[in-house]
Amino acid sequence: MSDLLERLRDRGWRLTAQRRVVAQVLDGDHVHFTADEVHALAVGLLPEISRATVYNTLGELVSLGEVLEVSTDGRAKRYDPNAHQAHQHLVCSRCGTIRDVHPAGDPIAALPAAERFGFAITEVEVTYRGVCPAAPSPDPGARP
Repeated sequence: MSDLLERLRDRGWRLTAQRRVVAQVLDGDHVHFTADEVHALAVGLLPEISRATVYNTLGELVSLGEVLEVSTDGRAKRYDPNAHQAHQHLVCSRCGTIRDVHPAGDPIAALPAAERFGFAITEVEVTYRGVCPAAPSPDPGARP
């Protein structure tokens, strides 16, 4: 489980009721909600929370480096609370589900020196794509 709430408390971030609810919605493993999904779930916990407050809180969390913004294939941005755990993403090309994965090995070391063109590599983003078991099958009658 992500330790988002604990990290925010440790930072001394003022946890208003609205901020706490957004952080609670985001807390957990494999959480990659859109802003609208965060808002819908937050309303279930705090009915008076506004969409603007959710968007502003997400922006603050990203600016603080406590939440990652994840974009895949032009879909809506998603928010990942596992900002302090090295991981990659596995994305379903049909339904858009995103899972955190932790491949073995050092991805920086995997790039041969001849392919670095003198760059000092500081980070790597790898996205694995596939079809998850829950994704609906493509409609055989649909046109490509």
